[in-house]
Amino acid sequence: MCGILAVLGCADDTQGKRVRVLDCEVIAHLYEEHGENFIDMLDGVFSFVLLDTRDNSFIAARDAIGVTPLYIGWGIDGSVWISSEMKGLNDDCEHFEIFPPGHLYSSKQGGFKRWYNPPWFSEVIPSVPYDPLALRKAFEKAVIKRLMTDVPFGVLLSGGLDSSLVAAVTVRHLAGTKAAKRWGTKLHSFCVGLEGSPDLKAAKEVANYLGTMHHEFTFTVQDGIDAIEDVIYHTETYDVTTIRASTPMFLMSRKIKSLGVKMVISGEGSDEIFGGYLYFHKAPNKEELHRETCQKIKALHQYDCLRANKATSAWGLEARVPFLDKEFINEAMSIDPEWKMIRPDLGRIEKWVLRKAFDDEEQPFLPKHILYRQKEQFSDGVGYSWIDGLKAHAESNVTDKMMSNAKFIYPHNTPTTKEAYCYRMIFERFFPQNSAILTVPGGPSVACSTAKAVEWDAQWSGNLDPSGRAALGVHLSAYEQEHLPATILTGTSKKPRMIEVAAPGVAIES
Repeated sequence: MCGILAVLGCADDTQGKRVRVLDCEVIAHLYEEHGENFIDMLDGVFSFVLLDTRDNSFIAARDAIGVTPLYIGWGIDGSVWISSEMKGLNDDCEHFEIFPPGHLYSSKQGGFKRWYNPPWFSEVIPSVPYDPLALRKAFEKAVIKRLMTDVPFGVLLSGGLDSSLVAAVTVRHLAGTKAAKRWGTKLHSFCVGLEGSPDLKAAKEVANYLGTMHHEFTFTVQDGIDAIEDVIYHTETYDVTTIRASTPMFLMSRKIKSLGVKMVISGEGSDEIFGGYLYFHKAPNKEELHRETCQKIKALHQYDCLRANKATSAWGLEARVPFLDKEFINEAMSIDPEWKMIRPDLGRIEKWVLRKAFDDEEQPFLPKHILYRQKEQFSDGVGYSWIDGLKAHAESNVTDKMMSNAKFIYPHNTPTTKEAYCYRMIFERFFPQNSAILTVPGGPSVACSTAKAVEWDAQWSGNLDPSGRAALGVHLSAYEQEHLPATILTGTSKKPRMIEVAAPGVAIES
């Protein structure tokens, strides 16, 4: 019996003990003892195929939320193909699709079976009272699990709430780990942005407060434009929001890996769980807020999980996401959603329940003004002229005539902006198959909302941009004014570049 998989976490053995897992050996043993029902015993992220040589059957499975990517395809001869990248199925499959998260595929049954069935999945409105201490402990436990590593690691730090909490909890618990004994107790933190961007300023302040060894990477709009084709090739999507946010992360991951770091802990998932996006200010009631968070979590594998995994793994860097820990999600999604409602009259801003859980007067995790900093989407926080530059680049490469014919050229998920059209052209050069096109979600969205949430505010129907700035009347953040470069090149330059690194004693050349 053999397996091909990636798995991280713990599993319960037959005696009820906790077994640390870093490879496929325990998978084989659990399968032998429990058959296909062992999957729910795994606590971590994974995508694997397990072959049973006794009868040449196999099973394939993907983790609960879809943190790790997986695709399944079928050949014209009826063969079944499994790949962690869509490009691995391009030439051999008549049809392929996303392997659904939280599912198992059995060759014996010839189909899928959902193994992940938490209470929140049915979208029934929970009624458990908010317990800030229980929420804090659940998150600290999730972070501690991800400190189990034998490679150099750090944290991605934008200076916003989520990444700052990840860093703060990591700093608080790092000293007693085996990783600290091997690599030291000084945590490395990493941030990327345009010169003068909100993230760079906020991240530096948090890093100084926590005492991390901070590495600050800057890029230009042209650097990002030059990387777009590589980003689309690696992330395998044409979704506008994902590409906007993946590009800085892709550039940063290259630099992080060049420093010898092999794993980073990141803050994805919090906004979906707690209703942190700015459009949640318009949620009409707790029922709709809860249903929207459920839908957002279910779709994470097509957006933030895809970005976090593929933008980093393109350079051999592993990203771990404690907010998407199974136990933590169950704790957070069991809270009566009335507590997640944004209520300015009661002093509750977005993600108030998470902020309050870490608002410790005696041993503060973070300064108050950081703990209660307003949400910035990653593609916004790295600098607003990044998005403006992308739009200007698309404007120079996509004509009005091309847009008028868009519905004929791209009948499925027709691009509605020149930026979207630009990404679609690049995507279909790499992935022309209809199966590939269908893996990317579509529909109206404002500030990362689902199509249903667009109905929450009449203004949004005419301003369907995925940036957080599209949540009209909500975004109040201010920062040093940036200026768009006078000339945006076409993105064909392949000249070697230098991305500046503001870290003592470190200089990294492209």
